[in-house]
Amino acid sequence: MNWEQLLSLKRFGDTQKRPRISQDETRLGFDVDFDRIIFSSEFRSLQDKTQVIPLSETDFVHTRLTHSLEVSVVGRTLGRRVGKVLLERHTNLVDLGYTFNDFGAIVAAASVMHDIGNPPFGHSGEKAIGEYFKSGNGAKYKDQLAAKEYQDLIDFEGNANGFKILTENREGISGGLRLSYATLGAFLKYPKESLPKKPTNHIVDKKYGFFQSEKEAFLEVVADLGMKEKSTENSSYFRHPLAYLVEAADDICYTIIDFEDGINLGLIEEEFALEYLIKLVKDTIDIKKYHSLQHKKDRVSYLRALSIGVLINEAVDIFLANEEKILAGNFERSLLDKCKYEAQINDIINLSISKIYQSKEVVEKEVAGFRIIADLLDVFINALNNQHVGIASNFDSLILKLLPQEYQIKSTSLYERIMSICSYVSGMSDGFAIRLYKKLTGNCI
Repeated sequence: MNWEQLLSLKRFGDTQKRPRISQDETRLGFDVDFDRIIFSSEFRSLQDKTQVIPLSETDFVHTRLTHSLEVSVVGRTLGRRVGKVLLERHTNLVDLGYTFNDFGAIVAAASVMHDIGNPPFGHSGEKAIGEYFKSGNGAKYKDQLAAKEYQDLIDFEGNANGFKILTENREGISGGLRLSYATLGAFLKYPKESLPKKPTNHIVDKKYGFFQSEKEAFLEVVADLGMKEKSTENSSYFRHPLAYLVEAADDICYTIIDFEDGINLGLIEEEFALEYLIKLVKDTIDIKKYHSLQHKKDRVSYLRALSIGVLINEAVDIFLANEEKILAGNFERSLLDKCKYEAQINDIINLSISKIYQSKEVVEKEVAGFRIIADLLDVFINALNNQHVGIASNFDSLILKLLPQEYQIKSTSLYERIMSICSYVSGMSDGFAIRLYKKLTGNCI
């Protein structure tokens, strides 16, 4: 892969290239990407979607929206610092008009939308959708769908749903948000389809990145960017290099900031903050300053800021040291998995799992989320399918009046009808899903 092609400013519908040197510096194409995401309704819904603590009644716990904004800040720094060195290594990019801020803008835009496809109720939302089709009422559709279509459903993936949101054609709107291909490439952490499911040691095989409904759009993006093909038999590619920085930004934030949330909520004792984070920041911490801070929130915030800085430095160094491997598709792990603080990071994550992610409050809300999502899918899919075959009941007709017009597709494809409802439910905020569920079950009028 080569950087000139990987930094493509092309968008869906373009008939010719968009040279970097001809860009308006006051509103660069990569900055436009960020703006379009921020103003999208899908991004706004993240303000009421779970990050760690579902439906928390406190005002300082992160939601998907605040998490995404923080990831974009870290991503921008990673991109700028990497870009500065890459321009020194590849001077042809300077001649073409690229600056280190371009790298920062691409990574920031891809980072701010990295969770845009996640359903309500955190990662359990993805599992709830998958289980509805694997072992719930949705299992009856298995024999009516192609193998890859059914796999899309039983392994429902927020990353693939995000790519759908960003690129899906709608009536009067082609190419979704019409983002630059460079930003879309950086967003694709797992540039492959759901089958074959063959786990390997390579990070790109951990999950999948697009549904069958967006396969054509995916192939157009990766072809324009010159992303290296991993398999000639199936649609599988190696990552756009900047996807490693997007992943690192996310890893840094959820590792450190989820830990911070757990401490502020009292789920993790403050002593653990010093014990675990000091191993990351022992070379940069000012002990006198730390002990001068009077409030727990300020002490934890200080350690968090130092920890993020240390991990940013690590991620930049590892990326630059392995640039050739990354461009060749031979870098098989995430950046933080290769850093010298891997053991300390794993200690923090394991403590977060036991104290936060498996806490009673989280588990109770996840259980409720499973039931809510399954019932919403059931009601709307049945109504849309019954309408399609002309047997809609009065109840079905009323249900469809609640379904926004853009999801009431008239397709003869069962897969497309089901995916439309999955998109609708996935786009719901936690609060809206709960309110709608209560209304449909007669618990709230």
